[in-house]
Amino acid sequence: MVPPIESPNPTNETPAPETSPPTVGFLQKAFASGLFSGYSPIASGTVGSAVGLAIYWIPGFEQPLIMSIACLLVFAFGIRAASAMEKVYGHDPGEVTIDEVLGMWISLFLLPKTILVSVAGFFLFRVLDIFKPYPARRFDALHGGGGIMLDDVVSALYTNLLLQGAVALGIL
Repeated sequence: MVPPIESPNPTNETPAPETSPPTVGFLQKAFASGLFSGYSPIASGTVGSAVGLAIYWIPGFEQPLIMSIACLLVFAFGIRAASAMEKVYGHDPGEVTIDEVLGMWISLFLLPKTILVSVAGFFLFRVLDIFKPYPARRFDALHGGGGIMLDDVVSALYTNLLLQGAVALGIL
């Protein structure tokens, strides 16, 4: 007599579908990585900041209304895109540089559009973004797109205030 064949699913429950690893679409990846600057093999944050500076130098971009709208949109969409990238690449991945793009814009907001101010803003923002003064470091520790974006916003606000002071004092 042949023994009965055992069913691989004796309870007849529907097996849970296999979950595929999270992915990010091409356009979201292009946006989150600051036009792919986040894939630079070295200093992706610096390259992302340079992309932000290059966009800032598009004629007319420095107008307060244009910059305000651009900053708000990039901040809102950046949170979503950075969150998606973090699911694929891990906590605050180097591939995400949209936060540096936004940081450069905030750093230079309402300042004279000169080479000297731009260069000073670029280097000052990079230093503050690396050292993360309070409360930037606290935001950097958070998981998700909000933390990724906010630590750079804080560093950029400090940069902007320092640059505003330097301009007011005639240093720049």
